[in-house]
Amino acid sequence: MALVTIDGNDLVVVIEGLDKLWALKSSLTIPLANVRGATADPGIAADPKGIRAPGAHLPGVITAGTFHLDGEKVFWDVKNPSKAVVIELADERYSRLVLQVDNPRETVELVENALR
Repeated sequence: MALVTIDGNDLVVVIEGLDKLWALKSSLTIPLANVRGATADPGIAADPKGIRAPGAHLPGVITAGTFHLDGEKVFWDVKNPSKAVVIELADERYSRLVLQVDNPRETVELVENALR
């Protein structure tokens, strides 16, 4: 699971628990200027993931790490798709972050309010 916060002009994502091991990352910091928006999207787990490099993908269990699809890099950290949030980025290493969070609605509101 991921914890998403706003720190000044940055979006900060902290990967919690053993997900750090699976995702091979403990945190990401993205300037808010490069964040395009956030949506709750429980259906995203059914989308194609692409090539995993590096990370873990056990269908129905966990999707974590960096995935390459159609020339884009997407960071995943999802075990429970019903709690998935997608954060769209521009001019960053990743084009999207797909994260499991405690409360998707609150996380989307946090990100969208920070962008206003």
